[in-house]
Amino acid sequence: MDYFNAFWIGGLICALVQILLDKTKLMPGRVMVLLVCTGAVLSAAGIYKPLVDYAGAGASVPLIGFGHVLWEGMKKAIEEDGLLGLFTGGFTACAAGVSSALIFSYLASFIFRPKMKR
Repeated sequence: MDYFNAFWIGGLICALVQILLDKTKLMPGRVMVLLVCTGAVLSAAGIYKPLVDYAGAGASVPLIGFGHVLWEGMKKAIEEDGLLGLFTGGFTACAAGVSSALIFSYLASFIFRPKMKR
């Protein structure tokens, strides 16, 4: 049942974002920022954590889950380090994910020969 919940929650999030992209004039970069900020705000309000507990990767893998990770990291760091944690917590929480994305994309560039768009 965990796989099913992850699939339908993740699919619902992706479908809603696709509708947002299709029905508005928002550029993809702005939609991505909106998703990260929405994840952080929903986490701060205590709404997103139960969804992640219910859906697992279906709620934590989409970009809105990145905002959730940033918020959780900042919350923990603020409890430990005070105001300084506001600036360091998000980076500490997401460092492994961002680092692996950079490393694997760099390795993929050797295999697939990236080209500039015209």
